[in-house]
Amino acid sequence: MTAPYFSLIIPAHNEEQRLPDTLKQVTAYLQAQPFDFEVLVVENNSTDHTLAIAQAFSAQHPQVRVLQNAQRGKGRAVKQGMLAARGEYRFMCDADLSMPITEIGKFLPPALTGYDIVIASREAPGSIRYNEPIYRHLGGRAINLIIRLLALPGLQDSQCGFKCFTARAAEDLFNIQTLNGWSFDIELLFVARMRGYRLIEVPIHWYYQCESKVHAVRDALRMIRDIFTIRWNAVRGGYGGKV
Repeated sequence: MTAPYFSLIIPAHNEEQRLPDTLKQVTAYLQAQPFDFEVLVVENNSTDHTLAIAQAFSAQHPQVRVLQNAQRGKGRAVKQGMLAARGEYRFMCDADLSMPITEIGKFLPPALTGYDIVIASREAPGSIRYNEPIYRHLGGRAINLIIRLLALPGLQDSQCGFKCFTARAAEDLFNIQTLNGWSFDIELLFVARMRGYRLIEVPIHWYYQCESKVHAVRDALRMIRDIFTIRWNAVRGGYGGKV
C-alpha cells in the first residue's frame, strides 16, 4: 500500500460534542487537496461516546482510522498516532480546531520548505487571536516566559496544539519521548534542538475556545516540574546527540 503524503493526528479525550463537526471539516478540506492523506483519531480514555462517534465516521470514510489508548494523556495519544501514521508529513491537530483547518497549507510545500518541524504560532508576526479573554492571554504569555527561560529560548508559542513534523523527525523524536501529559511537546522541541532538527514558527489565525481543557495554574506547575525532568534526562544523556 502506498504511503499517503499527509497524516493528520487528532487526540480525542471526551470530544463527543466537537469531534463530528471537526471530522467533517477536516475530511472536506483534505479531499479537496492534490495529495493523498489519512486522518488518525486517537481516542484517549474517554468516558463519553467519543470512540463510537469516531468509529462510525471511519466506517463511512476510508481515509479515517481510529486508534484507542486506554491510558489518559495527550502526549501518549499523540505519540501513538504519530508512530502509527505513514505520511511524509505528520500534523498534530487539536480536536477543537481553534486553528481553522484551512491554515494547513502554510505548513507544507510549496508554501514552506527546508524545515523538519513547523510550529503554529499565535505570537509570530502576522498571527491573529480571536475572542480570547485578556486574562487567558496574559496567563499564556506568563507560562511561555517560564518555558523560554527554562527550556526553549526564542520560541514564542511552543504550546499551540498544531505542529507539523517530517516523517523522519516524527519517527525519531516520538520514539524518544518520555512525557505523556501536557508537557510532551516541550520535551519534543527541546530534544529536537539537541538533535539538530530545523524548527520554525508560522503565524496562524487562532480562535479562542471556551471549552478548553487547560487549567492555567495547575498545568503551569506541572510544566515546571516536567521541565526539570526534561533537563535532568538531558544531563543523564537520555536523549542522545545530533542525528
